[in-house]
Amino acid sequence: MASTLHAKYGLKRVINASGRMSILGVSAPSDTVMDAMRIGGQSYVEIADLVDKAGDRIANQIGFESALVVNSASSGIALSVAGIVTEGDRGRSVRLHQSPILKNEIVMLKGHNVQYGAPVETMVYLGGGRIVEAGYANEGTVRQVEEVVTERTAALLYVKSHHAVQKNMASVEETWALAQKLHLPLIVDAAAEEDLQRYASCSDLVIFSGSKAIEGPTSGLVAGKRTLIEQVKVQLHGIGRSMKVGKETTFGLLQALDEYLDKKDTSEQEREALNALLPLGELDGVTVSIVQDEAGRTIYRARIKIDPMLAGTDAVQTVDGLQNGEIAVYTRDYGARQGYFDIDPRPLLGDDMQVIERRLRELLLLKGGN
Repeated sequence: MASTLHAKYGLKRVINASGRMSILGVSAPSDTVMDAMRIGGQSYVEIADLVDKAGDRIANQIGFESALVVNSASSGIALSVAGIVTEGDRGRSVRLHQSPILKNEIVMLKGHNVQYGAPVETMVYLGGGRIVEAGYANEGTVRQVEEVVTERTAALLYVKSHHAVQKNMASVEETWALAQKLHLPLIVDAAAEEDLQRYASCSDLVIFSGSKAIEGPTSGLVAGKRTLIEQVKVQLHGIGRSMKVGKETTFGLLQALDEYLDKKDTSEQEREALNALLPLGELDGVTVSIVQDEAGRTIYRARIKIDPMLAGTDAVQTVDGLQNGEIAVYTRDYGARQGYFDIDPRPLLGDDMQVIERRLRELLLLKGGN
């Protein structure tokens, strides 16, 4: 069915070995999630009632006071900032970019101001905030955060992501303690995190992607203190109007969350599946190892390291060859210029692993001649 649909619109088959990446459609929801979207989409509902009831159900499931379904984690950042800087005032919310707001500075660690497909700071500015960086690219302490807080500071923002610098950075718990000391709200961007309950005790607002770990439709989730969630809801009548969520998306996310919270840990099976790639290490200049996720999650990936002097090619060329084949294979290529790339098993379907092994072998033998 998928191949027929691809052919109809002239699209390539894509193998996603990079993880839950937006450029490839993030994840593949289950049949039951798609059924929930179909049934929900083909029915009418009072949207305001759905917003409240869905939020209450989700909050109860993951241990927060309140929650709100949004259309992406990115919009979750913008709406959270807008809710805080306007304090939920409807007039200021609809005039967000017309009337100057004096208390609009959002303080974050310099090593957390990342580009994840769009800059974090762009979403903050969209929400009426202004970024103030603390610390350095290789060091960020709570003392450095406190040093840049002024009477114009509206909130602290903490980004929990593999994109962010991990070394010498204050923990979310340390940042939360500082936020409480300063009587400032803490927003945690935890878009791809798998433990949805962890941040309930160390944040005021936390943002998750609905389509990454949860494997729902393209969506996002903001959870946190009820007072702040109500302020965020006001933004649905301002900038949030351009980010509105369809009823089918909300029903799909609710179903996906039900399934996610009942999901068995498959990390060991995924790790074992990567063994199929280990024989590639027999090729000249190629080393294959299994590594754990940089941010400490129980996610395992195969790391393919290429020595250009021995292999006759390098990681950048290999990644390019994989992407530009008849079947487009996308890897986790952040380290390609350092000589390696990773294969993430979580999104793989059907014979994807076998295709990856075959394509890698073809490319490496072609360049290396062995």
